[in-house]
Amino acid sequence: MNRIATFEEFWLHYLREHSRPATRALHYAGTTLVIACLIAGLVTGRWQLFLLMPISGYLFAWIAHFLIERNRPATFQYPLWSLAADFVMYGCWLSGRMRGELARAGVKSVGR
Repeated sequence: MNRIATFEEFWLHYLREHSRPATRALHYAGTTLVIACLIAGLVTGRWQLFLLMPISGYLFAWIAHFLIERNRPATFQYPLWSLAADFVMYGCWLSGRMRGELARAGVKSVGR
């Protein structure tokens, strides 16, 4: 595979690698836990909660990729863009724009 040069190009690739609704649902669960750990850590001052952030985020995502999507997480090749794309995907899901973005990427399974 050729190296992806722009985030826009990566974003469309990222969506195609997250074509199954269950994969995206597990990503949303993990991202929600990451945000919850961040907020709880800031509010309580318990820095240990920050250690749970990558564990909760990656655990759900990797389960989704290996057991549902059956592909290799983009994190291994594009770690920073993958992190950014995960939060963009989360925002699209929360704002109701996910269906349109999936269609734009050519993803046939357009479940929210």
